Amino acid sequence: MFVLELTYTAPLDRVDAALEAHVEWLHKEYAAGHFIAAGRKVPRDGGVILAAGIDRATVERIVAEDPFTQAGVCAYRITEFVATTTAPALETYREQLPS
Repeated sequence: MFVLELTYTAPLDRVDAALEAHVEWLHKEYAAGHFIAAGRKVPRDGGVILAAGIDRATVERIVAEDPFTQAGVCAYRITEFVATTTAPALETYREQLPS
């Protein structure tokens, strides 16, 4: 599983100019089964996305396709972790530690 932390690197007016395309991109990745949650950080200086069921190379490709990345309005920090415990509703995302 991955935590994708976005930090805006441009003024909000430039972020907002790419927002509609970014939301469409999010919907595409939800439909593909790659994302399980996303939202703005508070205060609004970026966002967070939870991604699952894919490898790091795929995550990096997906991040490169984000309209925010392509518009140069954010930087991503990608953190991979093994979700060994989850809430019952997220049980399908539970992972095993590598042996």
